[in-house]
Amino acid sequence: MRIAVTYENGQIFQHFGHTEQFKVYDLEDNKIVNTQVVDTNGQGHGALAGFLNSADIDVLICGGIGGGAQAALAAAGIKLFGGVSGDADEAVKAYLEGNLTYNPDVHCTHHDHEDGHSCGEHHCGEDKHGCAGNH
Repeated sequence: MRIAVTYENGQIFQHFGHTEQFKVYDLEDNKIVNTQVVDTNGQGHGALAGFLNSADIDVLICGGIGGGAQAALAAAGIKLFGGVSGDADEAVKAYLEGNLTYNPDVHCTHHDHEDGHSCGEHHCGEDKHGCAGNH
């Protein structure tokens, strides 16, 4: 089993679509046997679900996440635990103990801009209208 966590400086990064790194935990017999920090190479939003799927991720722990990414993860068969904050390693330990506090109805509120802005249309260097986790 493999768990991925949106990752920045030891903490759970709070915006799935803008995460630059995942910390990946390999598990055997419900114990962590290996971890690695993986760079997303600037991929965002929809591409990240494919990135996780190709890395054989079973579970994603993250902060905020939009509906499109949630649907892509569901289609890839990746279980989502969103709305989580704090230390990445502690969150994985809590998950393994069955004590992870998460929000099953998590979503990114910034996807509701009046100007028709869609966070799914970002390109490198584009102004992200404050989407970088400042919700």
